[in-house]
Amino acid sequence: MSNETFEIFLACAPGLEPILRDEARALGFDKPACVPGGVTVQGGWRDVWRANLELRGAGRVSAGLGGFRAMHLAQLDKRARKFPWGDVLRHDVPVKVEATCRKSRIYHDKAAAQRIETALSEAAGIPVSKDAAITLRCRIEDDLCSFSIDTSGALLHKRGHKEAVGKAPMRETLASLFLRQCGYTGTEPVIDPMCGSGTFVIEAAEMALGLKPGRSRSFAFEQLVSFDAEAWEAMKATQPPRDCVFTFRGSDRDAGAVAMSRQNADRAGVSSVTEFAHHAVSDLQRPDGPPGLVIVNPPYGGRIGNKKLLYALHASLGQVMKERFAGWRMGIITNEAGLARATGLDLQTGPPVAHGGLKVRLFQARIPG
Repeated sequence: MSNETFEIFLACAPGLEPILRDEARALGFDKPACVPGGVTVQGGWRDVWRANLELRGAGRVSAGLGGFRAMHLAQLDKRARKFPWGDVLRHDVPVKVEATCRKSRIYHDKAAAQRIETALSEAAGIPVSKDAAITLRCRIEDDLCSFSIDTSGALLHKRGHKEAVGKAPMRETLASLFLRQCGYTGTEPVIDPMCGSGTFVIEAAEMALGLKPGRSRSFAFEQLVSFDAEAWEAMKATQPPRDCVFTFRGSDRDAGAVAMSRQNADRAGVSSVTEFAHHAVSDLQRPDGPPGLVIVNPPYGGRIGNKKLLYALHASLGQVMKERFAGWRMGIITNEAGLARATGLDLQTGPPVAHGGLKVRLFQARIPG
């Protein structure tokens, strides 16, 4: 597979596939198309590396390895033993196997996985381990066995520079897609008045500075046959951050959250363009300069806090927006439409998105004035 083009799958939370597709298109990936739970593009191994390094919204990048038809376990075993695993997998790097079966004569996931494990170890000489860092996935649907390799390893929201998190944190990948859904492109100020560990503020600052999200971490693809360390170092070579005239601001009534945000911004290398303050929403002030985006993932009853006490908080937020932020845009992520409506703003509603076991939506408004 070293020179051929294959399908690359970019995973994201269902509901945000079109936003990730647009990001992939903007970064020049070939033939981005929405599928349930993500986006497919066409490319080779260097496109896999670049997807892990540059895409802000993808939660995982998987490379398609091809497949074959199998009507029963004996046929799966025979054909798996002839599959060219050595083109991708190294003989000194363990692999774990995951299988799913749907609408197929092979219906037992664990039995299918065991046959593939046996083929890997006995026929290809590739070690198998339940706790391996490399994951090979087999999807058997309508008797077609399709194989893919997880090239990311740890999920991509783990950027490698954020250590401190608060309650119910927003994943960086999800935050970046919500920012894009709000129309943010890195060319305007961003404020989060309930910033928690600073995710929205830090993501917005990184986008404005042109920093690559995967710059501070390692990936599973570094353990594959196709990996070229010299070419990878060249791809990772950092460009000077873009000039940025804006300051990205976060605030929170929790002093601990403010301290976490500052630490995370410093580790991410964006402390020069971020500010974090300890105060309530009611004390939020409009900064000097052009209008921008206020984005917030406030507490909601099923996540943090007492829902009955949160209506006043949302009403206060809406009042501050109307009184002090004329001309700005606002995005609110919540699973409670009633809480969003309590702001008194004229809201547009986005599709439901899975987050922390709940279905949340992005509610957007433009503040008149």
